[in-house]
Amino acid sequence: MVVTPGAFGSGEHVTTASCLEFLEALPGLEAMRVLDVGSGTGILAVAALLLGARHAVLVDTDPLAVATARRNCELNRVAERAEHVLGSLADAPPGPYDLILANLHGDLLQALAPGLAAAAAPGGWMILSGILWEDDFPVASAVTRCGLELRRRSMVDGYSTFLLARR
Repeated sequence: MVVTPGAFGSGEHVTTASCLEFLEALPGLEAMRVLDVGSGTGILAVAALLLGARHAVLVDTDPLAVATARRNCELNRVAERAEHVLGSLADAPPGPYDLILANLHGDLLQALAPGLAAAAAPGGWMILSGILWEDDFPVASAVTRCGLELRRRSMVDGYSTFLLARR
């Protein structure tokens, strides 16, 4: 994978590494429609596409991030399966999505939990990260209240990553 800098998400942070580890172990990725919220450089969506995902929507509020993600999709030859949105979750094309990726701060994930759950397909997957240890329980509570089931949790260097499934 080729990733050019220019926005948040160079792939060097433990939260990105944890997301990639969960992503690589996910079954049936080749048929999935993916939503990457707060996509930054696009590393998570690019990885999903390289692993065979059918289509990815990358959403970020930062114009530089959108431009960088677009460039990284081109460099990795997945641009034809990627759609870029400048805006928030509310601006993304409607779901359902088979896989949702969000590597954001815990307070943002708590606020976005209802919208993320609503965008997930029944039986769909979600990988959330960027969650500081003190936000672990509040984020887990917020997403499970929205009908998501915590399937796997990892904590590295004080950051949690969750793998969830929509019931």
